[in-house]
Amino acid sequence: MKLFDVYPLFQVEPVKAQGAYLYDKEGTEYLDFYGGHAVMSVGHSHPYYVEKITNQLNNIGFYSNSVINNLQVEFAEKLGKISGYDNYSLFFCNSGAEAVENAVKIARHYTKRPAIVVFEHSYHGRTNLTMALTAKNMPYKEGFGPFAPEVYRVPMPYSFHWVGDQATISQDAIEMVTHKIEKEIGAHNVAAILIEPIQGEGGFIVPPKGFLPALAKYSKDNGIVFIADEVQTGFARTGHMFAVEEEGVVPDMVVTAKGIAGGLPLAAVTGRAEVMDSVHASGLGGTYGGNPIACAAALGAMETMEEENLVARARHIGEILGSSLRELAKKYPVIGEVRGRGAMQAIELVEPGTKNPNTAAMSAVVKYCQSQGVLVLTAGTYSNVVRFLPPLVITDELLKDALSVLDDAFASL
Repeated sequence: MKLFDVYPLFQVEPVKAQGAYLYDKEGTEYLDFYGGHAVMSVGHSHPYYVEKITNQLNNIGFYSNSVINNLQVEFAEKLGKISGYDNYSLFFCNSGAEAVENAVKIARHYTKRPAIVVFEHSYHGRTNLTMALTAKNMPYKEGFGPFAPEVYRVPMPYSFHWVGDQATISQDAIEMVTHKIEKEIGAHNVAAILIEPIQGEGGFIVPPKGFLPALAKYSKDNGIVFIADEVQTGFARTGHMFAVEEEGVVPDMVVTAKGIAGGLPLAAVTGRAEVMDSVHASGLGGTYGGNPIACAAALGAMETMEEENLVARARHIGEILGSSLRELAKKYPVIGEVRGRGAMQAIELVEPGTKNPNTAAMSAVVKYCQSQGVLVLTAGTYSNVVRFLPPLVITDELLKDALSVLDDAFASL
């Protein structure tokens, strides 16, 4: 029997996890500096989180999504409230990709239009439709086509590789995006514009200020559903509960997963009731979505975020992480840019003196950190980004320990 190696760069077999640490069967300790792909915001095996799940198991562990359970209602009320809607509806499913697919279905049903606009460097999942929405070919799409039709890709303002200040880049990008929509698709054919407020797998690309609000306005003016994919950016990760809050944007729909339930399969599409309720009865569904155990986990995770003020904690982590990474960039010219927000930061590695991608340096840094007991993750369209998504419960001391290892990794190059 061979188990498929999803991420061959890591050679760790954890058997236990606590807080910000993983332990393998030999008892080796690893500092989790990427939070299980941004899932473990409240850390591993948080006592309150475990208690919520255990208590629920003693009542009812599962019933299908054909009935509404009390935990769905309780969590939906919390999620809708923090999402910024006055009148909203919500649909539960299992994963980010599944939630994105359902958001697209809802947008098409509501608008009676076919086209979906997505962005360069985007990542939205690995199902057939979400592969079409995802930009990067290898490893996500290679050999898996043909893909779903009526998906159109437009430019993403990637400041490190664009020319001009932030205001100029934002304005240029909006003009390019709207021009392509008007001339190549027709705004009247567009059901939805789908964007990650900070792109994840694409390399933690942060849109310049003003871009998201202008995009949301264009969508509203043209009857287009504006969808924020907050799968990786959501639930306190960026120093807001959702990344769109940075500029006061309230999307028509928000897609959430990953940090929503601290490691159990749960995702949601939350949106304006007018849009969500346009779908006929039984048009959306799924056996496991919003099951009692996952909802108990989600309540445990969210209540932990509230009680431990992890939104503020993410901002504090961002200050330490960002300033430390910028200091490393001054020492090591292989670091071309430091970017991100809150506890979602990244460094893009280049050949010194250029902006050419340095994939070899990225791989070497990741392997060195792992050899020293610190797990970090890669990203980027050009396979040259190291990203950092530590659990929001990580202490300052552990954060600085990990950054010290990272410093040593660059020195070893």
